[in-house]
Amino acid sequence: MATCQSGCAPAVRLCQRLNRLKTLDEDMMATSLKRCLSTLDLTLMGVGGMVGSGLYVLTGTVAKDMVGPAVILSFLFAGVASLLAAFCYAEFGARIPKTGSAYMFTYVSVGEVWAFLIGWNVVLENMIGGAAVARAWSGYLDSIFNHAIQNFTETHVMQWNVPFLAHYPDLLAAGILIVASFFISFGVQVSSYLNHIFSTISMAVIVFILVFGFVLAEPANWSQKEGGFAPFGLSGILAGSATCFYAFVGFDVIASSSEEAKNPQKAVPVATAVSLALAATAYVLVSTVLTLMVPWHSLDPNSALADAFFRRGYSWAGIVVAVGSICAMNTVLLCNLFSLPRIVYAMADDGLFFSVFARVNPVTKVPVNAILVFGVLMATMALIFDLEALVQFLSIGTLLAYTFVAASVIVLRFQPDKSGPKGSASPPPRPDAEPAPAPSESQTIAEDGGELKQYESFSDKLQLVERQERGGPRGPGRLRARWEPYLGRVLGDCEPGEVVAFCVLTLIVSAASLCAVLEFGTQQLQLPVWSFSLLLVVFSSAFVLSLVLIWVHEPQGNSKTFQVPLVPLTPGASILINVFLMMKLSPLTWIRFTVWIAVGLLVYFGYGIWHSKEGLRELQPKDMAARYVVLPSGSLVETVQSVQPDGQADASAHAEHAGRR
Repeated sequence: MATCQSGCAPAVRLCQRLNRLKTLDEDMMATSLKRCLSTLDLTLMGVGGMVGSGLYVLTGTVAKDMVGPAVILSFLFAGVASLLAAFCYAEFGARIPKTGSAYMFTYVSVGEVWAFLIGWNVVLENMIGGAAVARAWSGYLDSIFNHAIQNFTETHVMQWNVPFLAHYPDLLAAGILIVASFFISFGVQVSSYLNHIFSTISMAVIVFILVFGFVLAEPANWSQKEGGFAPFGLSGILAGSATCFYAFVGFDVIASSSEEAKNPQKAVPVATAVSLALAATAYVLVSTVLTLMVPWHSLDPNSALADAFFRRGYSWAGIVVAVGSICAMNTVLLCNLFSLPRIVYAMADDGLFFSVFARVNPVTKVPVNAILVFGVLMATMALIFDLEALVQFLSIGTLLAYTFVAASVIVLRFQPDKSGPKGSASPPPRPDAEPAPAPSESQTIAEDGGELKQYESFSDKLQLVERQERGGPRGPGRLRARWEPYLGRVLGDCEPGEVVAFCVLTLIVSAASLCAVLEFGTQQLQLPVWSFSLLLVVFSSAFVLSLVLIWVHEPQGNSKTFQVPLVPLTPGASILINVFLMMKLSPLTWIRFTVWIAVGLLVYFGYGIWHSKEGLRELQPKDMAARYVVLPSGSLVETVQSVQPDGQADASAHAEHAGRR
């Protein structure tokens, strides 16, 4: 047995290193960045991140090819689904006002390696998203000048015919990214100022589209003569919702900016809610106007709105719409270039990525190295890659980040309270407690055959001792008092939060299994009806049972910051929707995702795990640590010991003092 334990020790230590959590500073508002963003700044950033090329391109594409006029319902459903994920981001952004978004939230609640992989994928998604928007911006501007830019480049510069690459180098797309990176490196206020200008113009153009579009509306375009309101039925509406969901993915820029917000506890939730509401309203109303102006089956997917005005005889209005679309794409571009370097900065500041990206310019208070390097990388991608090749790889990392953030909300909500700030003394025992002789550890273990349970503070010990008192307060992560008589024998002896963590894992696995059966069961797998139905019942039951088991545990008390309502139902629904949308992605996307994950693991195990600040903090010797050891008999033993780094011999106990309640 001893040989087995010694042989497994390295694997156990490795697992502990991979799953270690980030230690947050006592002062959550302390930062080397500049806190200067108001609620209005964050709101306009959120609107700019969501209302971009999707409004001018995606509406026409989905309406013509997938849904018809019922694209209105698709955007409505997608907005509700996005709201579930936005709730989770808003809670974390207000509670942990640090840059890094999904990476930071995962690091605080799930573990280091998972946080790195989430951050690694979000970095790729932002790079691809920025390059794709730049290509779309270039193509849209080129179409206004009758493709003169493309013809000049192919004739006088170069062109090539290589798979997955563009037919010609898009110098205009690369150039706009370089220029935008240059402006963003001047500081967050410059970025915010530019975003204000472009967002204001974009919203003014949207108002113009709505007013003038409703004047030109013809209800006959929704009639049965033109195919009706929902020509593709419910399946078309749901398929359209899966595509429209990606129109709302830009709201995470608000959480990424929380470390630069003046009052993140208030500004982040308000900005998230307002920006998402404005974006959803804009998408629904513009889709209504578009399908009422011209028949849905005659839309031009590449420039639906501008083309609709041109076809109605108002060419000047089409030019106004084109200007608005370019401004909207600029806001999306700025948001990508704004959030990407800050995620890289957060990873580098934690030691998981190259330290050169953690340097902040002392004058502008922004990570200039990360902005310029990744701006150039993004420009390179926009220069050589085709837009379709870029878009095919988009969204899988975003959906994975949404899933982990939703899971992190559940884990953090039912996580036991931490001990007080470093250096603070633990609360003393109650003065009316009767002292008693201290039993020795060996005698107690021999008598009860149990294990020692260690707790960081005296209050945690009191919670354990008072567990039998049904009316007393219970700590987070423990079984609720009302369910103790029914589930106490099965779950009562588990550590606080242990059952919840296991249920969250079961929740994700059952959601993935359920969505896989729904997506592939009847066609690719060709399952018989009884097998298909049985799998649906089993995985659905596991999903619901996991939610119920989480719910019967005690959550943390009311926080002063925003909290997601209806936990664990809201994040559970978000996990299910995100996993379902991931199942809709093509096999080629999953292959590329797997390759990118493998590259990320090489970076983490080659650099990150050795330079992690949390790992270095574990190696630092600490002076003394007091731990309260609860014996199976209910006695309390306070053990004061020196804490040694991993690999060194355990320190012997220096003093033992015992007392009974």
